[in-house]
Amino acid sequence: MESTIPDPRTELPTPPPAADRAGRIEAHGIDHIPDSERHGRPRDLFAVWAAPNVSYLNLVVGGTLVLIGLDLWQSLAVIVVGNLLWAGVGLLAVSGPAAGAPSEVIMRAMFGVRGNRVNIAVTGWLVSVCYLALNWAAASLAAFGLAERAGLTPGAPLKVLVIVLIAAATLAISVYGHATIVRLYGPFTLVLTAVFLLLTGYLLTGGHTDWHYRPADPLHGTALVAALAGGTALIASAPLSYSTSADFSRYLPRTTSPRAVAGWTALGAFVPSVLFTALGSLAATTLDMTDPQSALTAVLPGWFRPLFLLAIVLSAVANNAMTAYSSGLALQAVGLRIRRSRSVALDGALGVALTLYALLVSNFLDTVNNMLELMVALTGPVMAVYATDVLWRRNRYHGPALTDETPGSPHWYFHGVNRAGAAALVLGTAAATLCLSTQLFTGPLAHLAGDTDLSLPAGMLTAAATYWLLMPRRGTA
Repeated sequence: MESTIPDPRTELPTPPPAADRAGRIEAHGIDHIPDSERHGRPRDLFAVWAAPNVSYLNLVVGGTLVLIGLDLWQSLAVIVVGNLLWAGVGLLAVSGPAAGAPSEVIMRAMFGVRGNRVNIAVTGWLVSVCYLALNWAAASLAAFGLAERAGLTPGAPLKVLVIVLIAAATLAISVYGHATIVRLYGPFTLVLTAVFLLLTGYLLTGGHTDWHYRPADPLHGTALVAALAGGTALIASAPLSYSTSADFSRYLPRTTSPRAVAGWTALGAFVPSVLFTALGSLAATTLDMTDPQSALTAVLPGWFRPLFLLAIVLSAVANNAMTAYSSGLALQAVGLRIRRSRSVALDGALGVALTLYALLVSNFLDTVNNMLELMVALTGPVMAVYATDVLWRRNRYHGPALTDETPGSPHWYFHGVNRAGAAALVLGTAAATLCLSTQLFTGPLAHLAGDTDLSLPAGMLTAAATYWLLMPRRGTA
């Protein structure tokens, strides 16, 4: 293992094979990528992870921290601490080049062939579809604003058309797959960063930031601790939803530096997440971020408002293209025998249906948001088990063995279930649930702690310790 990230100037890219070339539909799904088809450079991962995190939703989350009662500097501290979990996403990504397989397959080593199907169905596929609906809803609201500026009345037919068009653009990128994502996300990152930096300039120089902001009734004692813990869990929910980072690193050559893979992945997500979530908190010091889109567009010059709204749409497309890509792999991993392109289309159709229902029929988005708060009790332990396995095996994974789903597979364990992984996930989720504090549910331990949400450390530490103790001291990948 190399001790430093390679100098990008000395990295020589390998040409992509026909099976994974930008502008062509990716041929591979959850099957093993042979060494002869490995290509690319770890620094390409920076843009892959930066584009979806130069995000309007980060602004919304940053504003939420101030709305729950934190002052500016408390909010900024929470943003940095919560986003440190992107280091975990980077650690999981190193398993991609080692195995030549996506995360949805690599996790068979942790949960067993059958046990992993249940894990992926819930923490992979279901969470992905919910995020598709959330992001498309945010993008659609921005697109409706553009339509109004163009003099169009966004009635139901136009809203349906807008949602379908945004989804179609997203799914096209996802269907074409890995190489197209890598090729497009560099320009996406540059465009989105330019727009959001302009927004930053207007907020910082236009008198719309109060660096000395404190709420009228500052939080103290238990209430402050609860807000800090809840805010950290809210920020951490984003990296926790990406236990699939090997999906985007598995085409890299087996000899690629693990430090480089982890570093470029984590850095690409961490930097924009911190900067633009912090921007949301800064905006909330003077603006009413209960309706962030209206509040922000109101203080922007007329010529810039359409660019800002278009950037919201583009950031949602970038975010959801990655999500749809992984959700398609998840459907294959749970046992659906269809091509990846068709599994992406199937998930996209469901995501569109949920988005239409959310925007045209009910308050579905509130329900999804509440459910995702509860899902931290599952996604945290899953990431902890995965990270512990990478360290336990010293990142030694055998791709062809991972693709073997027969009872003779080294990852069949006991009737298809790795009891160590299952126990770690169950106990970690139980510990997290006892410590949850959300609008829908407050666990007994959280209640005893003054409604402080400690689900994040409780779930992850319990899952990691259980897995480490129950796995044999020596094993094979």
